[in-house]
Amino acid sequence: MNEQARAEQVSIHDGPVLPAKSYTILLLPGFSMGAFSGLVEPLRLANLVSGRALFQWSLVSVEDGVATASSGIRMLADFSIESPPKSDNVIVCGGVSSDQFQHAPTFAWLRQVASRGGILGATCTGSFALARAGLLSGHRCTVHWEHMASWVELFPDTELTGELFTVDRKRYTCAGGMASADMMLHQIASLHGDDLAARVSELALHPGIRPGSIKQNSIVQLPLGTDREDLRIAITIMMENLEDPLDLQNLAFRLGKSRRNLERLFRGLLNRSPAKYYLGLRLIRARQLLQQTTMPIVEIAISCGFSSSTHFSKCYKEYYGVSPKADRINLRNACKLAS
Repeated sequence: MNEQARAEQVSIHDGPVLPAKSYTILLLPGFSMGAFSGLVEPLRLANLVSGRALFQWSLVSVEDGVATASSGIRMLADFSIESPPKSDNVIVCGGVSSDQFQHAPTFAWLRQVASRGGILGATCTGSFALARAGLLSGHRCTVHWEHMASWVELFPDTELTGELFTVDRKRYTCAGGMASADMMLHQIASLHGDDLAARVSELALHPGIRPGSIKQNSIVQLPLGTDREDLRIAITIMMENLEDPLDLQNLAFRLGKSRRNLERLFRGLLNRSPAKYYLGLRLIRARQLLQQTTMPIVEIAISCGFSSSTHFSKCYKEYYGVSPKADRINLRNACKLAS
């Protein structure tokens, strides 16, 4: 059965006729196609399933009316930031290097939307644009887990939730990826009911509508074929304690295991000791901070649980094959090439 026939089979035609809800989507340079599709496809399918134009959307680019995704795909926008539409519901869609995005005209337009009482959203690293425009101060918000460490350092006046998506008054932010679809499905449900949202989710083969309150670090991906909840919980606890690492005895106690059983669990399923795995998580966090912030290396070392920059540098070089200082230069140069 094709999509149109399936939509007709589940179509909903009763209920009051409401004016179409309009979204303006700002596509930042290097935006994520996955996050963008998660925003638009649920709205398109809601129109298809309902047989009504419940939603409409327009696209805004930063330059020349064209936006280029991180995949290299070019999208023709309806507006450019030089002549943006008057909108009261704007979603900023970010992607590669959007955490570094700086553009005064864009920030000015977003502030204008806010000054008129408009609603502002963001997905993926689009949240950085809202924060840099001063529009998330005092708000609860979220961002992709890969950027949480730098966010805390850059925007201490916000309350970072680490959730899939967070709604706080006239601001809604999303971690990106598949969570964008969850966020929009919840918006569909709030406007037109749970039944329509469920049918859109079914048509899209979306595996259940997840609530925004789910913490990103609870979605730890285990190796294929591995479904050990105790391992998932252990890794989650490690991720929550990177700045002040737990000793393995304490970690084992929290899991209700002996230290020997904890060692067996990690060696048997991940082929490494829990100490090595834990160290890797801390070094991954350190690398994110090196790339995304200007924090001194000694501060990064401390924030990732190392007692000295010397010990940190030694561990980092053993793990990545390059010193933290040299890797920061390499990472910054790679970002410039990608932008």
